[in-house]
Amino acid sequence: MRYAPIIALAPFMVSAVQANQYFTTEQAQKALFPSATRVLATPVELSDEQRSQIEALSDVRQRWKEQPVWRAEKDGVFQGWYIEDRVIGKHEFIRYAVALSPEGRVLGIEIMEYLETYGDQVRQADWRGQFLGRTTQSGFKLGEDIRNISGATLSCRNVTNGVKRLLALQQVALNASDRGAQPK
Repeated sequence: MRYAPIIALAPFMVSAVQANQYFTTEQAQKALFPSATRVLATPVELSDEQRSQIEALSDVRQRWKEQPVWRAEKDGVFQGWYIEDRVIGKHEFIRYAVALSPEGRVLGIEIMEYLETYGDQVRQADWRGQFLGRTTQSGFKLGEDIRNISGATLSCRNVTNGVKRLLALQQVALNASDRGAQPK
């Protein structure tokens, strides 16, 4: 009986660790570009000027100088860009991938790895579906243009900002490469 209060508190003293990898790079590429016959690694090294341009377009800081990017093709015809990125959740990184059309529209988004103990509702198809068709001209205000999820506000905000930043990255650094310039 004297240990009952301690036992009652045990669930609150131990925090469960949830670390889930949902997609490998290859799986996410197949999910986002299912008809692609070839996905070519096209890593982008951003200049300081490009990083500033991305920040000006998106109002989001471009933290990385190098961005993992792949060019998706179907029978030699350019289908779009597959970009992997990381944003912070509450304490841990969220690894996700975005598919962008050649015209700069979101074709899809997949959460590849989520390490937080809660807030993984950002993986839900209906929440991710809000990004489909969005461009740099679209609204991205959390709670207005993009639905917030109670208990996952930081994850929602940072994934939303990440997608907005990747659209700006495409506009600044990838459109030229589609015309024959080499990103790196």
